[in-house]
Amino acid sequence: MVQEPLIELEDVAFKYDKEWVVEHVNLAIHKGQFLGLVGPNGSGKSTLIKLMLGLEKPNKGHIRLFGKSVKKFNMWQEIGFVSQKANSFNSGFPATVYEVVRSGLVSRMSIFQLFNQKHKEKVYEALKEVEMEEYAHYSIGELSGGQQQRVFIARALVSDPSLIILDEPTVGVDSEHVTAFYDLLGKLNRERDLTLLMVTHDIGTITSHATHVACMNKSVHFHGSSEDYHDMTDEEMSEMYGHSIHQLSHNHEVTHS
Repeated sequence: MVQEPLIELEDVAFKYDKEWVVEHVNLAIHKGQFLGLVGPNGSGKSTLIKLMLGLEKPNKGHIRLFGKSVKKFNMWQEIGFVSQKANSFNSGFPATVYEVVRSGLVSRMSIFQLFNQKHKEKVYEALKEVEMEEYAHYSIGELSGGQQQRVFIARALVSDPSLIILDEPTVGVDSEHVTAFYDLLGKLNRERDLTLLMVTHDIGTITSHATHVACMNKSVHFHGSSEDYHDMTDEEMSEMYGHSIHQLSHNHEVTHS
């Protein structure tokens, strides 16, 4: 029996004013996959995430989350979201790491419910998952960009979602911590069978960690396994991206020329 996709897009299109930024997108993400969504600037990647999260409505096509139309979907606690924190987060925000992660439990609680010992244990379990439990009582502003992103991963994890969506989470994170960040995501995907969807420009690194890759330039021009992506020729990639691409096969790095 074929398992129903967690996210399914069928001929989805969206435009701002008169300009189509997403066209004829068909995409399915199944449980346990780690999908890297890559593409050039202005290719519609972030807009596609907004459509999946119900923040924008498609002009055409259908979006289903966990088998339900996004219009009727109400199980948002099943989806964690990590944004471009390093680009937008106010590091002076007066909150501890513990408080930031605990705020991720709100979607699972009733309006009159108070935080209890069980919730505290969940917070520390999530922090342990991302190797940040020793920083629980630090101010979030004291941490490096890479450490802060780990905290925001913990915030997404604490409510036990089935899927986490990450939109360019390594923007502003120093290169020293980027590899460790990808290693963490790969570990969560393998050990927790956590489904991940990550938007990124870091083609070389994501394709070495993700199980699947989708290449977008308004439409999805490639969607398949990471192995199949690495088998693409330079000519095929250049046609997809709209400019010259040279792929270095020995370490999966991609350079633009």
